[in-house]
Amino acid sequence: MRKPAGLAPKLARLGEKALLRHLLSQLEALERDWADAARRDKALEAARNLACGALSAGIALPPGSRDLVRRLHATLEPRELASLIVPLERALDRRVRDEDFLPVTDRSEPRAQRMPVCVVADSLRSAWNVGGVFRTAECFGVEEILLAGYSAGPDDQRVARAAMGTDRLVAWSRHRSAGRAAQALHARGHFVIALETAEEHPTLASLAPRFPCAVLLGNERFGLSPSVVAAADARARIPSYGAKASLNVVSALAIALHELRRRFEAERPASGDADAARKSPRISARRPSSSLPPRGPRR
Repeated sequence: MRKPAGLAPKLARLGEKALLRHLLSQLEALERDWADAARRDKALEAARNLACGALSAGIALPPGSRDLVRRLHATLEPRELASLIVPLERALDRRVRDEDFLPVTDRSEPRAQRMPVCVVADSLRSAWNVGGVFRTAECFGVEEILLAGYSAGPDDQRVARAAMGTDRLVAWSRHRSAGRAAQALHARGHFVIALETAEEHPTLASLAPRFPCAVLLGNERFGLSPSVVAAADARARIPSYGAKASLNVVSALAIALHELRRRFEAERPASGDADAARKSPRISARRPSSSLPPRGPRR
């Protein structure tokens, strides 16, 4: 390993931004190698030498990282390491998402049975939002996701990353439009709820939905088309109390599914829940969902 003094001239030529990227990369390597003691010690020494070299080269570290050399000690804990990484990410305007840093904490089996609820994602522009829909839907035990219009599917890398593996746990299908998806759901006996923002619609909590049911999510900017809203069995909103009149589509879905899950748990018999949870499949059996040939992979 080079001594910091020997690194200083090279680091000075490298420039501030490049040095910060190099240092961030080294700290990320330390985080990745944390479970291996030998590799962790090696990465820690490399990060400390790089930080010393930066100081010797007169390169100022961003606020929150200026005492980096002192804090890169042998008893460093993962939580403290994260507090060293974040200032560098922000100084470099690095956009990070949950999937970039959250550990995998999946269970081998769902903790409860699925509820008979489907979600229609109508032309979501953000692939990250679609991934969030998968993650949220799996969390609450949704039966199926119907991707309508130009909503990206799990074959898009951004969706797969944001879904964090849940795209393999929830059945999904693709439909040409939200209207066709709603028709297919009606044919299957679902009570279809259009999630809206307008004040004239009742709150979701005031509805009396029946199961099986489905939630229609509209485009982030334009919402659901009037024809799709009109075709739904009910329209509902999530009440807001601030100046902002709307939520992120994934946040709105989480609130809606929490309410539906609460209703579902209250309505179903308490006996046999444990057996039902054990017997619940990780992936719902796929049923025909459209007159169009499905484009999404069968689960």
